[in-house]
Amino acid sequence: MIHCKPKKSTYFSLTIVLLILLSGLIYILNDFTYSRSFGLTFYLICAPLVTVVILMLLVKMMAGYKFISVGKDKITTKLPLRGKSKTYDLKQILAWEEEKVIANKKEFRQVTIVFDDKTSFTMSNHEHVNYEEFVVYLTKKASSKKVKNH
Repeated sequence: MIHCKPKKSTYFSLTIVLLILLSGLIYILNDFTYSRSFGLTFYLICAPLVTVVILMLLVKMMAGYKFISVGKDKITTKLPLRGKSKTYDLKQILAWEEEKVIANKKEFRQVTIVFDDKTSFTMSNHEHVNYEEFVVYLTKKASSKKVKNH
Protein backbone atom coordinates (compact mmCIF):
# COMPACT_ATOMS: atom_id res chain seq x y z
CA MET A 1 0.00 0.00 0.00
CA ILE A 2 1.34 3.42 -0.97
CA HIS A 3 0.56 6.30 1.40
CA CYS A 4 0.97 9.86 0.14
CA LYS A 5 0.88 12.53 2.79
CA PRO A 6 1.91 16.18 2.99
CA LYS A 7 5.61 16.87 3.41
CA LYS A 8 6.41 18.19 6.87
CA SER A 9 9.15 20.44 5.50
CA THR A 10 6.71 22.23 3.20
CA TYR A 11 4.24 22.90 5.98
CA PHE A 12 7.04 23.95 8.34
CA SER A 13 8.28 26.51 5.79
CA LEU A 14 4.79 27.82 5.12
CA THR A 15 4.15 28.11 8.86
CA ILE A 16 7.34 30.15 9.31
CA VAL A 17 6.29 32.50 6.48
CA LEU A 18 2.82 32.75 8.01
CA LEU A 19 4.28 33.65 11.41
CA ILE A 20 6.50 36.32 9.85
CA LEU A 21 3.52 37.84 8.02
CA LEU A 22 1.41 37.71 11.16
CA SER A 23 4.10 39.42 13.22
CA GLY A 24 4.40 42.07 10.49
CA LEU A 25 0.65 42.68 10.62
CA ILE A 26 0.77 42.95 14.41
CA TYR A 27 3.67 45.40 14.14
CA ILE A 28 1.80 47.56 11.58
CA LEU A 29 -1.36 47.66 13.70
CA ASN A 30 0.61 48.31 16.91
CA ASP A 31 2.56 51.11 15.22
CA PHE A 32 -0.67 52.65 13.97
CA THR A 33 -2.20 52.49 17.43
CA TYR A 34 0.68 53.98 19.39
CA SER A 35 3.17 55.97 17.32
CA ARG A 36 1.85 56.50 13.76
CA SER A 37 5.34 56.87 12.33
CA PHE A 38 4.00 56.39 8.78
CA GLY A 39 1.27 58.15 6.85
CA LEU A 40 -2.36 57.03 7.03
CA THR A 41 -2.30 55.72 3.44
CA PHE A 42 0.55 53.35 4.35
CA TYR A 43 -1.58 51.75 7.05
CA LEU A 44 -4.69 51.70 4.83
CA ILE A 45 -2.79 49.85 2.11
CA CYS A 46 -0.42 47.60 4.07
CA ALA A 47 -2.76 46.19 6.72
CA PRO A 48 -5.41 44.87 4.29
CA LEU A 49 -2.74 43.66 1.84
CA VAL A 50 -0.88 41.65 4.48
CA THR A 51 -4.20 40.32 5.82
CA VAL A 52 -5.23 39.09 2.36
CA VAL A 53 -1.85 37.40 1.85
CA ILE A 54 -2.17 35.70 5.25
CA LEU A 55 -5.67 34.46 4.41
CA MET A 56 -4.58 33.18 0.99
CA LEU A 57 -1.67 31.31 2.54
CA LEU A 58 -3.94 29.78 5.19
CA VAL A 59 -6.43 28.64 2.55
CA LYS A 60 -3.63 27.12 0.48
CA MET A 61 -2.27 25.27 3.49
CA MET A 62 -5.69 23.97 4.49
CA ALA A 63 -6.64 22.93 0.96
CA GLY A 64 -3.35 21.13 0.43
CA TYR A 65 -3.57 19.15 3.67
CA LYS A 66 -4.84 15.86 2.27
CA PHE A 67 -3.84 12.23 2.26
CA ILE A 68 -4.21 9.56 -0.39
CA SER A 69 -3.52 5.84 -0.14
CA VAL A 70 -3.49 3.42 -3.02
CA GLY A 71 -3.25 -0.35 -3.14
CA LYS A 72 -5.27 -3.51 -3.75
CA ASP A 73 -7.05 -1.76 -6.66
CA LYS A 74 -8.49 0.87 -4.31
CA ILE A 75 -7.79 4.55 -3.73
CA THR A 76 -8.58 6.10 -0.34
CA THR A 77 -8.72 9.88 -0.05
CA LYS A 78 -8.72 11.65 3.30
CA LEU A 79 -9.38 15.33 3.93
CA PRO A 80 -8.89 15.58 7.72
CA LEU A 81 -9.79 19.28 7.99
CA ARG A 82 -13.16 18.58 6.40
CA GLY A 83 -13.58 15.26 8.20
CA LYS A 84 -14.08 13.40 4.91
CA SER A 85 -12.70 10.06 3.86
CA LYS A 86 -13.73 8.13 0.77
CA THR A 87 -12.58 4.91 -0.86
CA TYR A 88 -12.79 4.38 -4.62
CA ASP A 89 -12.16 1.38 -6.84
CA LEU A 90 -9.75 1.92 -9.71
CA LYS A 91 -12.73 1.33 -12.02
CA GLN A 92 -14.29 4.52 -10.65
CA ILE A 93 -11.54 6.69 -12.11
CA LEU A 94 -12.91 8.62 -15.08
CA ALA A 95 -9.56 10.15 -16.02
CA TRP A 96 -6.22 11.13 -14.60
CA GLU A 97 -3.50 13.41 -15.87
CA GLU A 98 -0.01 14.33 -14.83
CA GLU A 99 1.20 17.82 -15.61
CA LYS A 100 4.88 18.75 -15.69
CA VAL A 101 6.23 22.29 -15.49
CA ILE A 102 9.86 23.33 -15.27
CA ALA A 103 10.37 26.48 -13.20
CA ASN A 104 13.65 27.78 -11.77
CA LYS A 105 15.43 24.71 -13.18
CA LYS A 106 13.26 22.40 -11.04
CA GLU A 107 10.53 20.11 -12.27
CA PHE A 108 7.11 20.63 -10.72
CA ARG A 109 4.77 17.68 -11.27
CA GLN A 110 1.11 17.45 -10.37
CA VAL A 111 -1.37 14.64 -10.84
CA THR A 112 -5.12 15.19 -11.00
CA ILE A 113 -7.59 12.31 -10.70
CA VAL A 114 -11.28 12.64 -11.57
CA PHE A 115 -13.67 10.05 -10.14
CA ASP A 116 -17.09 8.98 -11.41
CA ASP A 117 -18.89 10.95 -8.69
CA LYS A 118 -17.41 14.10 -10.30
CA THR A 119 -14.96 14.74 -7.46
CA SER A 120 -11.31 15.34 -8.22
CA PHE A 121 -8.14 14.99 -6.23
CA THR A 122 -4.87 16.80 -6.92
CA MET A 123 -1.43 16.35 -5.43
CA SER A 124 2.07 17.46 -6.35
CA ASN A 125 5.60 16.15 -5.99
CA HIS A 126 6.72 19.21 -3.99
CA GLU A 127 3.99 18.91 -1.36
CA HIS A 128 3.50 15.16 -0.92
CA VAL A 129 5.76 12.20 -0.13
CA ASN A 130 5.67 9.00 -2.24
CA TYR A 131 4.42 10.95 -5.27
CA GLU A 132 6.55 9.02 -7.79
CA GLU A 133 5.40 5.62 -6.49
CA PHE A 134 1.79 6.78 -6.72
CA VAL A 135 2.16 7.82 -10.38
CA VAL A 136 3.93 4.53 -11.22
CA TYR A 137 1.05 2.62 -9.62
CA LEU A 138 -1.53 4.63 -11.58
CA THR A 139 0.40 4.12 -14.81
CA LYS A 140 0.55 0.38 -14.22
CA LYS A 141 -3.04 -0.17 -13.01
CA ALA A 142 -5.06 2.59 -14.73
CA SER A 143 -3.08 3.50 -17.84
CA SER A 144 -6.21 3.34 -20.02
CA LYS A 145 -7.73 6.23 -18.04
CA LYS A 146 -4.74 8.52 -18.51
CA VAL A 147 -5.45 11.67 -20.51
CA LYS A 148 -3.31 11.69 -23.62
CA ASN A 149 -1.44 14.95 -24.27
CA HIS A 150 -1.06 15.90 -27.92
